[in-house]
Formats: sequence, structure tokens, C-alpha cells
Amino acid sequence: MRKVSTRNLGAHKLRLVLTVLSVVLGTAFVAGSMIFTSTVSTAFDGIFDKVALGVDTEITPKEMNSLGVPDDVLQKLQQQSGQVGIAKILPTYSGQLSVADSRGKALQTGGAPSIGSAFETPQQRLSDTESVLVQGRAPEAETEVTLNDSAAEKAGLRVGSTTKVALSRGVGTPLTVTIVGITKMPGNSSGYTNVQFQESVARDLFTDGAHSQGIDLQATPGVTAEQLKQRVSALVGSDTYKIRTGDEVRADEKDNVNQFLDVFNYILLAFAAIGLIVGTFIIYNTFSMIVAQRVRELALLRAIGASRRQVTRSVLLEAFIVGLFGAVIGLAAGVGIAAILKAVTGSTGLPSTGLQITPTAVIATLVVGVVVTMFSAYAPARRASKVAPVEAMRESQTDGQTSLTRRTVTGAILGVIGVVLVVVGATGEGKGPAATVGLGALVLIFAVVFAAPAVSRPVVSALAVVFARPFGKIGQLARTNAIRNPRRTAATAFALTLGLMLVAVIGTLGSTFKGTIDSAVDNGLKADLIVAGNQGSGFAPSVVDAVRKTDGVRSVVSFAVVGAKVDGKLVGGSAPQGDLASALPLEMEQGSAQIPADGMIISQRTGTEKGWKFGQTVDFTSLTGATVPVKVTGVFKDNNLLDPWAMGSGVYQQLMPPASRSEVFVLVKASPGTDTAALQDRLGDVTKDYLTVKVQTRAEFKGQQSSQIDQMLTVLYAMLGLALVIAVLGIVNTLALSVIERKREIGMLRAIGMARSQVRRTIYLESVLIAIFGAVLGVVLGVGFGYALVRTLKYWGLGSPVLPGTLIVVTLIGAGVVGVLAALWPAVRAARTKPLEAIADV
Repeated sequence: MRKVSTRNLGAHKLRLVLTVLSVVLGTAFVAGSMIFTSTVSTAFDGIFDKVALGVDTEITPKEMNSLGVPDDVLQKLQQQSGQVGIAKILPTYSGQLSVADSRGKALQTGGAPSIGSAFETPQQRLSDTESVLVQGRAPEAETEVTLNDSAAEKAGLRVGSTTKVALSRGVGTPLTVTIVGITKMPGNSSGYTNVQFQESVARDLFTDGAHSQGIDLQATPGVTAEQLKQRVSALVGSDTYKIRTGDEVRADEKDNVNQFLDVFNYILLAFAAIGLIVGTFIIYNTFSMIVAQRVRELALLRAIGASRRQVTRSVLLEAFIVGLFGAVIGLAAGVGIAAILKAVTGSTGLPSTGLQITPTAVIATLVVGVVVTMFSAYAPARRASKVAPVEAMRESQTDGQTSLTRRTVTGAILGVIGVVLVVVGATGEGKGPAATVGLGALVLIFAVVFAAPAVSRPVVSALAVVFARPFGKIGQLARTNAIRNPRRTAATAFALTLGLMLVAVIGTLGSTFKGTIDSAVDNGLKADLIVAGNQGSGFAPSVVDAVRKTDGVRSVVSFAVVGAKVDGKLVGGSAPQGDLASALPLEMEQGSAQIPADGMIISQRTGTEKGWKFGQTVDFTSLTGATVPVKVTGVFKDNNLLDPWAMGSGVYQQLMPPASRSEVFVLVKASPGTDTAALQDRLGDVTKDYLTVKVQTRAEFKGQQSSQIDQMLTVLYAMLGLALVIAVLGIVNTLALSVIERKREIGMLRAIGMARSQVRRTIYLESVLIAIFGAVLGVVLGVGFGYALVRTLKYWGLGSPVLPGTLIVVTLIGAGVVGVLAALWPAVRAARTKPLEAIADV
């Protein structure tokens, strides 16, 4: 039986290639995602192995949103250094900033950090491998800095260059600085930027003058890092500060990156799962057709003594070989995918190293490929084993001829349950209803799997009226071919259904997100121009003063970031300054939109979530630990531009010290008669030194927000393209095998006068009907799921569902094109059938 299996595969090389290809496409993403994340993780590990070198103990605040470590802790450590066993103490002063390149534009980091810090002298350094001066000298004046070599090269700057530096927070204006030195840092990625100032300058720029971001300590000889950590904890208290050894700092940094990489890996594996699910249906379809074509062969094997178990094992052995072969090729393709991802991310500033092809990735890819293929082939294998020897005497094939009643009833029951769950979920808002919609969608997908064969007949017949009837008898024959085996048609179309369902869901969500933004800007924003940070980043409050003083500006409303604690939990909101009602009209449920200096207004959603009520006083805790009572003076209808709450200038100044203040955007109204375009140019001139600030019209602001959504959707669509590619190959596979199966039939048609062009046209139309059936099913399901899901997300500010009309039309047209393209090769193969072959096979 082993020889029968292997020889059968060798005798049908085309069928083997088509089946292996579906396995390859599914397993390639599994291999690629695992190899890529291992590669990036290894690269980051190499960087973080060089973090905190020479540091035996590090003291940092427990809360990320904090002013830092107070100077009295530093003083206490300095006073007790001898008793505790401290050899060196190094406070850190750092913060985010932007640097202008040689053209005066903001240096693009590709997402890597851009940090300002204090220059460390050789006497201060805790390790000789820390930042090392390789050119020039140390900064000695307030306007002198050093820049790391990779950033200097990218920016086109060198020793002696003059450039601009802009902080993302604090009260200062952009600084004009001179680069007096170039540093080399251990393990920095290609996008990382580090500007180093004199220590006193860095302290003034990045702190409130009474704190440092952290304190690094080096132990005296004979004192271990763990001993120093314990002594420091006893001295300053571990309840308030995070006290770690250098090894723990490095381990935590690696864990943080690996958590991010895990999320990224899950996303890639999710798309790999989609590919595998679609591939499973194709493999199942392929083996079902193989079994149908080999009825007489398998029956003859039974007749000469092969047992049912041997026949089953024979088919499963073929599946094992196909799965193993496909997984090996998929592993090689996955290495290529990982290399492409590595090249793309390397250009954005992420660190890189050689590809890490781990044993786990290899084993997982091989196991997945083999298991999925054998699982897909199990049902056809069982069916093969049940072929009675007497079938060897029959000319007919039995695949797909059994009753669909039980399967259809099961699908109908699941369909009703799924629809009820989706409808019930769509009537609510929040996580629970969204989960209900998701469960309903899953049930409906299974309903489609069961009921699609029965549904395919009436739907394909209806589609044939439009697409096949104009072709007369050729169209009628194509319709008959498409519905003669509903199981096969449904399994072939399901690959396309699943892919286009996901496209439709994502398209509906994307259209609704963009519609929500457009509605919020058009109906709720009365400003002529918007000054905002690039990609949502903050900017220094001094931008507001520069904008306000510009000629042609009538009024300005700025929105500052507020970060504080309520009941021990971090909360965030905004602090508008200016006539809010003139630029951002609000519908008030209670109270007034005018925010008093010691008050705040909240959205309805915030009131529900937090339990805050009109007239209530909420106690906020500032970054310094001070308690600031704030009274709720108004409740407004949910507004995406102002949600969740906005407070007055008085309490804002108490909560946010000057060094921590940052603006998110500024709404500008022009004076009567002022040309908006000219005003935009003037504002661009006065804000250009801030590097990351953009001045936009409302249309440009909407376009930028929409473009960010489009970028995200493009990535998702590109990855979903994997499922669609597999779906197309599935149609090709099915049609090619169908041509082989119908060889005698096609030969007879040719013998009685059908032209080659008519044969090709028949195959084209059959493919188009199957493809459009799958597309219609996928779009209907996807739009329905997307619509229901959007309704549950209203709680988080999402607007009314917006259906992606253009996407739907393009999808349906594309399905027809896909049907034709998928049929090209099988149609040519069918047209080449010689009439005499019909007689030879009779």
C-alpha cells in the first residue's frame, strides 16, 4: 500500500503541485512570523545586554507618570554612601525632544526614541563601554551639545554644525545649539537619537529642578549588587521607588520588548491561521476529488484483498507526504518572508541581526503543515475506505451525491442561533455585546460551512440569470457544472467567502472610523486652522504664545494634556484655554460649557464610567502627591474631540508643574477678512522651529486622520491578500481537477461539435459563478458582522455605521475578474481535450 500511495503521487505531478502549494501558503506565514520575531527579539536582547552597564543598583519612580526621584533621596545617598557601600552616584536627567537635520526639518527616527540627556564625563561614567566621545569635545556652554554618530550621519550633521532642538514639553522655546562632539553608544539602533547637554542644562530642561528621572549606583569593591540593592531599599524605602539591580533592569527591558513582539507575533499568526483555515478547505476539496476520481482504483484494491484500514492509511500517507513536502517548502518561503519583514523594519530604525531560524520555528512549521493536511484528508480517507468492491464495476462516481438534508438542517439551526446572537449583541454597547456579536459571527461561519452546499444551488442559479444566460447553451452548461456537485462548489467558494468576509468587516470598521472623524470635525469644529503635533505628539506651550501673536489670528483655544491620579488610578484629560464655545461648540446636558478655573466639565460616558455627577467634587492627586479638589460644573453630550473631561486653568496649573506641561492641539480662528491660506503660511513660519508642529485646515486635518486609518487598513488588506491568493489557487485547483474528472464528458462534447473556444468559455463562466457566489456570501456576512460590531462600539465614541459602498462594488467586480483569471489555465487545458479521447475512455 505504501508503494501504491507513493506511485499515485508520482503519477499525478500536477495534482501534487497544486495541493502542496496550498500547504506552502499557510505554513509560510507561521514560519515567517516565528523567525521574524525571534530575529528582532535577539537583536533587542543584544541592545539591552548593554543597557545599565556598570550599574549595580538603579532607583526609579514606581509610577511612569511621575516627576522622578526627589533630590532629598539623592542627598541622603550621598551622605550615607560610605556606610551603604556606594562607590559612584549618577543622577539621570533626560526627556524627549526633536532635532532638526541639515535642511532644518525634523530628523525622522522611524519610531525609535529621540532623547536628550546629560553628558557624562569619564569620571562620572559607571562603565567604560557607555557613551564614548569619538570626535570633538564635551559640551561646555549652554548651547553646546554632542550627538550620537548614527543620528549625525542620518541628519547630515557634524562637529561644528548648528541646528535646532525642540522639546515636547516644558515652557521653553526651541534651542539653537552647536554640535561640539560626536558620541558612539553601545547597541543603539539606526533610528535612535541622543543629544547630550551639560548636566546643569539637562537638569533645567528636563526636570522641575527638584527631581531626577532616576539614580544609578555603583557598589564599592566587596559589595554585591544584591547587597547594595537591599541596603538602598532599607535606606530610601522600596514602597515608593522601584529599586533594581542592573541585571534586573536589563531583564525588565527585554521582557517589555518581548511583550510587544508577542502581540506582533499573535497578529502575524492570526493571518497565518486564516491562511491555514482557507488552505484546509482547499486540501479537503482536493482529496475529496482525488477519492472521487479513484473510486474504481480503490474498489479494485478492496477486491484484491486490501482492508478498509489499509485504504484509509494509503490516503493518509499521501496526505502526510504532501503535508511534509509543503511544510518544508513553506519553511523556506517563511525564511524569505522574515527576511522581507526584517528589511522593511530595518529601514524604520529597528535594530537588526542575522535571521534566527530556531528549532521551535522549524518544528512548529513542519508539525502544522503535516497535521493540517492529514486533518483535511481524514474525511475523504474514511470515505475511500467505505468504497465497496462492487463499485469497481460502475462508471459513476459517488462524491457529493449523498443527501444534504442533515447537513442543511444543522446549518439552518446554527444560522438561526448565530443571527439571534448577532442581533442581540448589536442592540447593546460595550465589551459584552461586542463579544456576543463575535460569538454570533463564529456560529454563523459554521452555519455557512454546513448550509452552503444547499444555498449554492439557488444562489448560483440566480447569478446564472445575469452572468450565464446571455451566453445561451454555453451559459446553461456552465450553470449545470457549477451546481452539479454543491459540496465541491461550496468548499471552493468558502475560501473566497472567508477572505472577503474579513475584508468587508475591516472595510466597514474603517469607513465608520473615518465617517466618525469627518462628522466630528465638520459638525463640532468651528476653527479655521488646527495646529497639532505630528502623529499626535505633544509640543511645548510656547507654541500657543507664538500662534496667538501672529498677525491675522482672531482667537486661539489650546488644549493641554492633564495627567493625574483619582483613587490611586492614573487618569488623563485636557485643559482648554480660551473661548472654548467659539471653536468647539458643545451640547450641554447639565451646567455651562464655560469652565471655571477651579472646575471641570465631563462627558456623559465619563460620568457613567467613573460615577461622577454634576456638582460633585473629585479629588485629583498631582504628580507631586498634592491633592487638588475639582468640582464638576458641567456634563456635555459625548464629543470625541473633548472626551473624557476638560478642566480649568487654575487646577491644571496646580496638577501639572511647568516642566511637565504639553499641548496636543490649538484651534485658530482667523480675523474677519483674513485670507486663510496666507494665515496658514504665516503660522507655518512662526512654528517651523518647533519641528514636529503642523498647521492644517480642517480638510487637511481630516485627511491626515483618515490617512492614518488608510495606512492601517492597507497593511491589513495586504496581509488578508494571503487568504485571497489561496482562494484563487483553490479555484484553480478545483477547476483543474474537475477538468481531469470530466475528461470523457469534455471529449464527448468536442466530438459532437463543441469548439475549443466554447469549452474555454464554459470553464470561464463556471469559475465566475463560483467566485461571485463566494464573494456575495463573504460580503453579506462581512458587512452584517461589521455593522453589528460598529453598533456595539458606540459606547467608545464610534459614530453610526458607514458601509464601504465602493469597496463592495470593487469586491464583486474583482470576484468576477478573479473567476476569469483562475479559470485561464484549466480552461486551456480543457479545450485541448481531443475528441477521440472520449472514445478511448469509453
